Amino acid sequence: MARQYSAPQREEKARATRAHIVRTARDLLLGGGGYAGMTITGLAETAGVSPQTVYNSVGGKAEVIKAVYDVMLAGDEDQTPMSERPEFRRVADAPDVPSYAAAYAAWSRKIYDRVGPLLGVLVAHGPGGDPVLEAFVATIDAERRKGNTHSLRGIAERGQLACEFDEAVDAVWTLTAPEVYDRLVQRCGWKPAAYERWLANQLGAALSG
Repeated sequence: MARQYSAPQREEKARATRAHIVRTARDLLLGGGGYAGMTITGLAETAGVSPQTVYNSVGGKAEVIKAVYDVMLAGDEDQTPMSERPEFRRVADAPDVPSYAAAYAAWSRKIYDRVGPLLGVLVAHGPGGDPVLEAFVATIDAERRKGNTHSLRGIAERGQLACEFDEAVDAVWTLTAPEVYDRLVQRCGWKPAAYERWLANQLGAALSG
């Protein structure tokens, strides 16, 4: 007799399958094969599922890479948006520019500690004309800019900014870019704590005029 699953059981099984595929993809991307070596066929074989299961659970290569990035960015598989997490709230609710700069620098360091190795594999040297990587870079850039804009609303409304709001967004978007972290920490060998101090100083200077 075929085993019967309830809707909650099916949903839990689907979540577990997706999480397993995403973890396997992360290991493949960071384990030496890199972006070029991570194929849907190879991912399915390593994860012990069919390629169709990968497509059904996560999607194609672009969706798999974004899923790996999202989980590493958050540090867990909780669906709570980044904008609602305590680390971001400390940035958005900062009462003045120095507090904002310190909180954002600490948050950026924590994020890049998690996703820096993946970004180094994917985009350290640019997308190189690959449509999947180009779409990935465009997506994360847009997401960062949206987060930057949201994070600055509080201190802007309190009259703490010494520059135009759009200029402030541009500055934060640029200074907190993954390419900056990659150059300083991965390529120049800076300690993450040094990056955090530098970023806090740069953000404070840019927003204070």
